[in-house]
Amino acid sequence: MKFIRDSLHGNLQLNEFEVKLIDTPQIQRLRRIKQLGFTYLVYPGANHTRFEHSIGAMYLASKLTHNLDLSNDQKEMLRVCALLHDAGHGPFSHVSESVLEKSHEELTSKLIMESHLSDILEEKFDPKEIIKLISGEGRLGQIISGDLDVDRMDYLLRDSYYTGVAYGVIDVERLIYNMKLEDNLILKSKGVQAAESMLLARYFMYPSVYQHHTTRIINSMFRRCINHLFTEGHINPENIYKYDDLDIIIKARYQKGFIGDMMHRLDNRKLFKSVYSLKLDELENPNAVFKIKPDKIKSFEMEISEELNIPEEYVIVDVPDYPSFDEMKTQVSSNGDLINLSEISTIVSTLRDARFNHADLCVYLPEENSNIKDFQFQDYIEIPK
Repeated sequence: MKFIRDSLHGNLQLNEFEVKLIDTPQIQRLRRIKQLGFTYLVYPGANHTRFEHSIGAMYLASKLTHNLDLSNDQKEMLRVCALLHDAGHGPFSHVSESVLEKSHEELTSKLIMESHLSDILEEKFDPKEIIKLISGEGRLGQIISGDLDVDRMDYLLRDSYYTGVAYGVIDVERLIYNMKLEDNLILKSKGVQAAESMLLARYFMYPSVYQHHTTRIINSMFRRCINHLFTEGHINPENIYKYDDLDIIIKARYQKGFIGDMMHRLDNRKLFKSVYSLKLDELENPNAVFKIKPDKIKSFEMEISEELNIPEEYVIVDVPDYPSFDEMKTQVSSNGDLINLSEISTIVSTLRDARFNHADLCVYLPEENSNIKDFQFQDYIEIPK
């Protein structure tokens, strides 16, 4: 038996099998993947990693499964699932995922089946069953990837702690001890307020951290940079789960042209500037913005670059990323009936529309090109009905 000291949860106990998994190159790589990507350029303390989050999720899975009174085998299996759930994340986490054809869940599945991880897992479990649970399949899978899962509980707490933004503080204890497992993971009526606090935490963390205006600019610049690394053949996107943050930075720094210039700007915090913003809550149908196809975005950028005489790759039209609040589908046990959380809580139902209050579609240009006057960006951006 071994212990890891976690900054959030204290001493985390590990058995020999879990240590064996942790000591693989695939899991050790997560120590070199920042949980919040380049957010440390906005919040200097945000240097925590996917590894820390993974062992934190494992700890919370242990607490939740104990409360649900599962068998010892089920408890251990779900601890392992929580530990492995982010193993396929690419460098800088979700920042790189948005330019990949496969999600990090799909890459995690690929990584497990093609690496030594599957050999270790086979000593106790069926690797395919582990993958199914990580993907949220079945009643037990909801503990790892569901509406109110241990992944989300840990990252909200952890991201809040390291950024210093207090919005992410949630009552995990009350949430865990008011859940039960039937055909689905059910929330007891006493846990409604804790669930509301978790949803509110996500709502406030998006504009404050995940979709902070400067974070969005930085992420957009890096996505453009890594996309060029893919298209120019410097990195095979199929193998992205083999790289860590430093691998990508070093590859980018030594490239000439656009890639090297973009990495130089990020290294020295010479960031693009927002020159246009379209508030989603001012639109009749805000959801339409999320239906704009990538090739359409590309055409917007081409037209703007031609009119302003700026190279196309230096014009970025950025669509925001905001939560869908799937937790509204969470079922609450009330007086023997199962009712959706959104039907019980007016706070939860209100968040569905309120999430657009801080969201906006933006256009970014290099600072040296940002002094634009009387240019009507809206004439070049068509929002579908």
